[in-house]
Amino acid sequence: MTLSASAAETGATKPLNLPLPDPLVAADGSRITTAEQWTNEQRPRLLELFRVNEYGRNTVDRPAQLKFEVRDDQPSTFNGKARRKQVRITYGGPGGEGHIDATLYIPTAAAPRGTFLLIVNRFRTFIDEAETKPSEYWPAERIIDRGYAAVAFHYSDTAVDKVVDHFEHGVFPVYGPTPRKPDSWGAISAWAWGASRVIDYLETDPAVAGKPIAVAGQSRGGKAALWCGAQDTRVALTISNDSGQSGAALTRRKVGETVEIISRVFPHWFAENYRRFANHEADLPVDQHELIALVAPRLVYVASAEEDTWSDPTSEFAACVEAGPVYKLFGLDGVGDPTMPKANSPRHDGAIGYHMRTGKHNLVLADWNYYMDFADRHWTHATTK
Repeated sequence: MTLSASAAETGATKPLNLPLPDPLVAADGSRITTAEQWTNEQRPRLLELFRVNEYGRNTVDRPAQLKFEVRDDQPSTFNGKARRKQVRITYGGPGGEGHIDATLYIPTAAAPRGTFLLIVNRFRTFIDEAETKPSEYWPAERIIDRGYAAVAFHYSDTAVDKVVDHFEHGVFPVYGPTPRKPDSWGAISAWAWGASRVIDYLETDPAVAGKPIAVAGQSRGGKAALWCGAQDTRVALTISNDSGQSGAALTRRKVGETVEIISRVFPHWFAENYRRFANHEADLPVDQHELIALVAPRLVYVASAEEDTWSDPTSEFAACVEAGPVYKLFGLDGVGDPTMPKANSPRHDGAIGYHMRTGKHNLVLADWNYYMDFADRHWTHATTK
């Protein structure tokens, strides 16, 4: 598939004239023409290609040894607007135990309309100080004000974000494999796995159970959010903020960060196999528009920042355009007009949401407002199947 230059050249330094793998072409070269074919044949095949070649293969999904403990339950926070629960999710396996600490805020004025789950890849204080030193990165009170529950966990609870850790902490010593294999899971998969374990808890909490769930992340957290939403069909809305290379940006475009750079600087994020495609992106059997497509028919939202050339906003939007034909199989509109929108002009009509915000690589209140506007508009129609 080739992208025309009309698919958005705002801020671009290279034309979008790329031969991309077609998500609707099966392994035998035949055409995928129905939603059933996509769900039963093509989707599992593409998921496997991403596991083998990019993010790695989990050794466990929901573990048999999984425990939930509400360690603190504060009935009144944010001047009575929310109830706060601090939950420890303990996971166990052959190599011992680990845990994820999640903080959940539930609106008290009325039942929540849904839950926004954030994978926090910055300081843990953004979670711990949400009431005393609130940040735009995780504006829990603002989310509550909009009628949604808000929950967050720190990504280091499942994988330490350091090359020198050598996979010695988090999920890796608990579940292996030992020794590692070329397709063993990396940190992005571990962070996505952690988000799914938080969802396991949310399904047990009467205050939020049965409500739609959004999983969001920024930068490397956005990569993990996309991989979580692609795999876990319980996620009603997947949100990628400035996820760039190996997230929402097209790998083959090679503007900003590249496979060579990211796999060299952050090898622990990926399966070892991913390094084979450094400077050989055309040999990768998948590209990131297919990752977005794997969320179909559920809602997905990609956000860019105008000055974030390292993440290549043009490429992130183009990936949304190229995921659209898969949504069409389900009778759903994608991102709409293939011409890239101007900054601060969100696309909210279809099942693929998009905006490019003015400013730099960051997650700010303007982004959150756009996400909640999108949820306000679509969530009553969101499917979790």
